[in-house]
Amino acid sequence: LLHLQPWISAWAHPCGDLTVSCQSDTTGNHSEATEFILSGLTDCPELQVPLFGVFLLIYVVYGITLVGNGGMIFLITIDPRLHTPMYFFLSNLSFCDLCYSSIISPKMLQNFLAERKSISYTACAVQLYLSVLFADVECFLLAVMAYDRYVFCKQLVAGVYAVGFVDSLIQTCFTFRLSFCSSNIIDHFFCDIPPLLAISCSDTRINEILMFAIMCCTGVGSLVTVLLSYVYIISTILQIRFVEGRRKAFSTCTFHLTAVVLFFCTLLFMYLRPTLNYSMDTDKVASVFYTLVIPMLNPLVYSLRNTEVKDALRKAMNKLLTNFHSVLV
Repeated sequence: LLHLQPWISAWAHPCGDLTVSCQSDTTGNHSEATEFILSGLTDCPELQVPLFGVFLLIYVVYGITLVGNGGMIFLITIDPRLHTPMYFFLSNLSFCDLCYSSIISPKMLQNFLAERKSISYTACAVQLYLSVLFADVECFLLAVMAYDRYVFCKQLVAGVYAVGFVDSLIQTCFTFRLSFCSSNIIDHFFCDIPPLLAISCSDTRINEILMFAIMCCTGVGSLVTVLLSYVYIISTILQIRFVEGRRKAFSTCTFHLTAVVLFFCTLLFMYLRPTLNYSMDTDKVASVFYTLVIPMLNPLVYSLRNTEVKDALRKAMNKLLTNFHSVLV
């Protein structure tokens, strides 16, 4: 994406070079932001000590996310029994969660320890672009996973990424065409659209309409598709004669549905509310769920409760221990 940065900057910034000042015909000279300050989870000094515990927790969560999603991709790659459409989608979901968390968590952890929590203009644009991209990809992946028996699953995934690339590029360009001459302090722990619109001194109505329309298509459309597939799944489960089999199927379905609903509800809550109802403190809590918690839970919910994945993990561990033992001997 590095080759896109100059293009994004030139397209998105109405004054060309990021380091120059913009002129306002009505209010005089205003210096455009060349960097932003991320306020983090809170800017209250008295909460910094308790937040160190939160820092450690996020560090652990990020570690679990890396191990869980990276491990899933590794298992699905090396085990031929997992080379099926369902696990192909799951490996892409793990890749998406891994990237999504890695876009936000490292900078967030760095800012916990930094005295000045700054992010450059270009880095903020890139972070916004990638976060929108992988949020879109996850929405569409959860929807197309309902059709994992189709032969053209690779084409479906390619289409998902293509739509995500286009949507994130549109939203990033529209966001960074705005002027940020009144404040450069983002009341959030990463560069997201609502807090950036909140500090812009430009008219943001077009951006708000665009964000609402895209979220209706992406979020609501994907959620409806997923819920329809679960209606079919539940109706199939109800036809199972054995009580124990029906109970296990319902248990797995409940875990899956909970993760899906939690992800979509936080996204829709964040981006479908009227601008006047935005509360950044509430948005930060919602953002923690879909940027940190959900990527950590997905490998557990979708895969590690699966017998085939457990067998593949056991086989990989036995092979690793055997190789390690042979090296020692």
